[in-house]
Amino acid sequence: MNELSLYILDLAQNSVAAKATRIRISIEIDLDKDLIRVFIEDNGCGMDEAFLKRVVSPFSTTRKTRKVGLGIPMIKQLCEMCEGEFGIESTVGVGTKLSLTFTRSHVDLPPMGAIEDTIVSLINGSPEDIEFEFSYRYGEGLFEFSTQEVRQVLSGVPLNTPDVLIWIRGYLEEGIAEAESSITN
Repeated sequence: MNELSLYILDLAQNSVAAKATRIRISIEIDLDKDLIRVFIEDNGCGMDEAFLKRVVSPFSTTRKTRKVGLGIPMIKQLCEMCEGEFGIESTVGVGTKLSLTFTRSHVDLPPMGAIEDTIVSLINGSPEDIEFEFSYRYGEGLFEFSTQEVRQVLSGVPLNTPDVLIWIRGYLEEGIAEAESSITN
């Protein structure tokens, strides 16, 4: 994959497959420490300790259609390649938490890509009962988004309606740009 946003999409789709009803994606760009941190947290079915130990192997997957799962092993390798860290916690019946850290200036780190498209794709391609929360911190700037808040405003209009998806994408794009423009350094 050539963009971090595509890794995030793949990992969040694991949360959808795990029957999560709430998925939180947080991105923090720490300019002072030259780090990018990504957190993906869900309330899905979780993993038992035995599977959690094997999940970083490409030959561990819960999918029935193929015997190989590359998302977690690839992102773990990318974290380590970019002088960062990979962490995963999971509890059966509670959910899973992923934490990814990268050195922002590392030559092997792919660009972020269009994270707003990732969030829109997740909303559009997921069951209507999943709530997504997204936060983006860039230095001191912060943008937060919640599908629950959008649903309250729309009063029953489905989020996967084309006009709503176009609005969400624009809102995300503007919020991210505003967070990035509030640099106080």
